[in-house]
Amino acid sequence: VFVQRLAQRDPDLGEIINKVREAPPAGPLNFGFMSPPIAPAPLGMGISRDNWHKCRKTGGKRKPCHKKRKYELGRSPANTTIGPRRIHTVRVRGGNKKYRALRLDAGNFSWGSECCTRKTRINYVVYNASNNELVRTKTLVKNRIVLIDSTPYRQWDEAHHALPLRRKKGAKLTPGEEEILNKKRSKKIQKTYDEPKKYAKISSILEEQFQPGQCARADSYILEGKELEFYLRTIKARKGK
Repeated sequence: VFVQRLAQRDPDLGEIINKVREAPPAGPLNFGFMSPPIAPAPLGMGISRDNWHKCRKTGGKRKPCHKKRKYELGRSPANTTIGPRRIHTVRVRGGNKKYRALRLDAGNFSWGSECCTRKTRINYVVYNASNNELVRTKTLVKNRIVLIDSTPYRQWDEAHHALPLRRKKGAKLTPGEEEILNKKRSKKIQKTYDEPKKYAKISSILEEQFQPGQCARADSYILEGKELEFYLRTIKARKGK
């Protein structure tokens, strides 16, 4: 109706509108003079680390005195899971970079009593004190307990002490292992192997972790002693529920 009235008032404008109507449409028509401009869709709310948008201790609301600032933003957690290595870079203040791990499949873990650090594969998450959901989804967060591949530590221990470490009964040594464990050495070199053997005793609970298919603790060190006993008890108690 509005267009018809415009055409009646101004014949030239009516001719232009008729030509546009008769022409084949190349796409959705939008007459700027007929409809108001479409407002952009509101953006989703971001994560803020400020305190001025929170209520006061008395329960009263604060009046915002300025808009959000870039330096007050917060970013969503990485929620790193076990999988093929995938790392994203994040541009931060000053043009610096942070690295966000979305998926990881390996890490550096130290064996405290033997002063040995090796890069090894992470198998799966077995315990998390804060949330069982993080165990189910295999999410890698701080202070979680994971199973890792013990092969690098076994190889180092056998090469360092020349002693077989927790093998199945009747298991045969490979030619490479046979050469390391039963190699003929001079008295001087053999002495360097015999000295550490006095202190090379490993607790039986930790030794069981070196069975094929089983591993030990994770993030930066391997669990030993009473700490290992505690987590084994806790995991068994959770599985029993």
